[in-house]
Amino acid sequence: MSTPAEEQRLRDLVLLRKVRDRMDREYARPLNVEELARGVHMSAGHLSREFKRAYGESPYSYLMTRRIERAMTLLRLTDRSVTDICFAVGCSSLGTFSTRFTELVGVPPSVYRRDSAPAADAMPPCVARTVTRPVRVRPVRNQEAPTGESRTA
Repeated sequence: MSTPAEEQRLRDLVLLRKVRDRMDREYARPLNVEELARGVHMSAGHLSREFKRAYGESPYSYLMTRRIERAMTLLRLTDRSVTDICFAVGCSSLGTFSTRFTELVGVPPSVYRRDSAPAADAMPPCVARTVTRPVRVRPVRNQEAPTGESRTA
């Protein structure tokens, strides 16, 4: 028999999955934690804490990773400008997009396009998605620690 706390945790996980699925679907729309929390009847703080506990990163970090993944695909497969891709994936600032892209991928978008497109073109799409998935190469600017590292105050 489970405790009320365990039952609540399971209910929260279902709601967190809905939030994550919404971010996956609507990554290009303007989304913020308050709006996402309202959609599942949680407070923004509770959503942020539980999301990080469940998925190892904040909702904002998760959303930006999805946006960068999509941008990587567009950089490889289209000749659209970096600015156009930035706005197409839901970012409202080219500077923030470029900084975050560089933090996650390790190189700026233009360098990624130049160096990665030919290699990924030779791979089947299912392999290219796995191989080209962004991995945080260093802590992001707001002092979030990469998954697996602890942060001390």
